[in-house]
Amino acid sequence: MRRISRLGGKPRLSKRGRVSPLKTASAVSADQLAALSVAAREASAFAYCPYSNFRVGAAVLTSDGEIIGACNVENVSYGLSICAERNAIFQAVARGHPKIRALVLYTPTAKPVTPCGACRQVLAEFGGDAAVVCVCDGGESIVTSLKELLAMPFGTV
Repeated sequence: MRRISRLGGKPRLSKRGRVSPLKTASAVSADQLAALSVAAREASAFAYCPYSNFRVGAAVLTSDGEIIGACNVENVSYGLSICAERNAIFQAVARGHPKIRALVLYTPTAKPVTPCGACRQVLAEFGGDAAVVCVCDGGESIVTSLKELLAMPFGTV
């Protein structure tokens, strides 16, 4: 997992020198990464979050290049809420796209946030080799892979 900060407009690995985020997220082009980031940020505007007031957006890139964005949707019975990441993945599957190449997660925070364990496990089902990019309102992003975030997913040996 690499934390990337934008210094002088160029991506840099925090305290470790320069790095291109696309070297780590090789499953996506620069244009696709930009489009995924925009879709995730836009999706967060539709979040239904009256309990946490924490708007989250996610966008997935399907194996055939379609971008599908979604937001978190809360419920008064908090366990019935759904994270933006799972919402985006499930919408992709419901539209006939069961293979995910990449996921971008947007949070309105100073530092990027990674997907929760449940979202990581669901992504393992539909995108075991997926690139995962976490962006925020601050100057950093995290560029990683699902394999790095979830080394031993349930159901695999």
